[in-house]
Amino acid sequence: MMTRTGSQVEVEQLLDVFKALANPVRLQVLRWLRDPERHFPVDRAIADPVEVGVCVSHIQEKLGLAQSTVSAYMALLQRAGLVRATRVGKWTHYKRDEARIAELVATLGRSL
Repeated sequence: MMTRTGSQVEVEQLLDVFKALANPVRLQVLRWLRDPERHFPVDRAIADPVEVGVCVSHIQEKLGLAQSTVSAYMALLQRAGLVRATRVGKWTHYKRDEARIAELVATLGRSL
């Protein structure tokens, strides 16, 4: 049985991130989430967009895409470690995982 080295795991994680960001819509959402109060309707938020995140319905509304598509996009960003999901009642809110993004940038710097 072959074991994976730490560097192989890092490369696989980076590939997941690159795949997630290869879609221009997902990349745009990640950019919007960097400054949620500027890009999403704070007056209609049921939770603090900076602390908790942006409701998936607001992301869907801004994109004009089907809810299922937006949910799939956000799940992919979450699996790549770029966003965190928090449930507030029946709604899922998404927020950038800044610590993980910084870690991925550092990994990229070591890997290339």
